[in-house]
Amino acid sequence: MIGTTSVSRAIGCATISCLLLGLESGASAAPPARALMHRSSYGSTLEARLLASHNRERAAFGAAPLKWDPNLAVAAASYGPSLSAMGRLQHSSRANRPGQAENLWMGTLKAYSPEAMVGAWNGEKRYLRPGIFPYVSSTGNWQDVAHFTQVIWKGTTHVGCAVHRDARYDFLICRYSPKGNVDGRRVP
Repeated sequence: MIGTTSVSRAIGCATISCLLLGLESGASAAPPARALMHRSSYGSTLEARLLASHNRERAAFGAAPLKWDPNLAVAAASYGPSLSAMGRLQHSSRANRPGQAENLWMGTLKAYSPEAMVGAWNGEKRYLRPGIFPYVSSTGNWQDVAHFTQVIWKGTTHVGCAVHRDARYDFLICRYSPKGNVDGRRVP
């Protein structure tokens, strides 16, 4: 429901998920400067808050802290207008983000903090069953943990994120490098 009830949705992408779910998009991206304008609504600490939300979970699973990558942040920001135009979550084309993974989240405008946005992905840890990817979910569906496994993926070293705001929604787009959720690799 939209209105007085807050809405939050997340979608992630692992090695084969986008193709299996038909989530590839050919949507064009708007210039990154426009998408980055909204970061000021969280203050100058947006990057630090998003990074800390990722790194707290990584530390709990023995993964080295991620480093902020401004180029990944610009790439993430460039996709915000496309999400806004669609009004829903759909991953960007893999061709537009070679070597990068992507986590997406959307929620009611101004209803969530950056920590709550990343927290939606981190909440998937309740379904995590350590093992070999993609057999890592207690539900039997790896997509139920795919955001979280990307957050804690030990081979990922860098992240860059952007929040895009439109008249109804906030969209969080995070890009990761090197990408995680690789079939046949151990999680965590």
